[in-house]
Amino acid sequence: MLPVVRLNGAIGLASPLRPGLTLSSCANNLEKAFRFDGTPAVAIVVNSPGGSPVQARLIYQRIRQLADEHKKQVLVFVEDVAASGGYMIALAGDEIICDPSSIVGSIGVISAGFGFVDLLERLGVERRVHTSGTRKGILDPFQPENPDDVTHLETLQQEIHEVFIEMVRARRGDVLNDDPDLYSGLFWVGETARSLGLVDDLGDLRSFARARFGEKVRLVLIGGERSFFPRRAGVGIALDQGLNTNGLARDMVAALEERSLWARYGL
Repeated sequence: MLPVVRLNGAIGLASPLRPGLTLSSCANNLEKAFRFDGTPAVAIVVNSPGGSPVQARLIYQRIRQLADEHKKQVLVFVEDVAASGGYMIALAGDEIICDPSSIVGSIGVISAGFGFVDLLERLGVERRVHTSGTRKGILDPFQPENPDDVTHLETLQQEIHEVFIEMVRARRGDVLNDDPDLYSGLFWVGETARSLGLVDDLGDLRSFARARFGEKVRLVLIGGERSFFPRRAGVGIALDQGLNTNGLARDMVAALEERSLWARYGL
């Protein structure tokens, strides 16, 4: 028997109807999987274009903590993509296996947004902002970009990037290629990813499990896909009150942000 946990979707992005992939959303399934008696390993299926580096690292750390506590091997299987934060989670695997067409990598940090400097004036709207700190309004999209603000953001990104690089080196250092683009934010498909040392093998969960543990191995999915309507307060549609437009608006924004993450990898 091989317990399987699926980690699917953008990391951290959330709205009332679209809960993101976070430690709190997957911790219970991970605990259940590692508590299985008599199983030498746990399979983690990753399919994520990235998102929050904090949540990605928290999930990674929880997997490694449970693996050490229960003395189990972690086998990570990449589906469509394990990029950026998705690859950070995949690093928790003692072995990483991907499909020949899987997209892997994107070891970098990105921040994107829009500038609306002239929009309010054109609309005849006066914006009023009051702060108690001289830099509290840093990177305000309704103000011209301040070079000092951009420099500060780039410093933060570099620090996060260094954390990511150190994780890759710690987990994959003995097999990594010295390609100069490895930490540039580029991403690759299966065979190239293997030649770079980002993954160990090519294949799929069922075939790999049978080859490793025998033809009679039984795959046990822990948990399952999240319900479209999560069981918590604040859901965007209330059957007795009609449509919650605020919740729907947040859900639409989250959907667009998640769509843009997947679109970066042609998915």
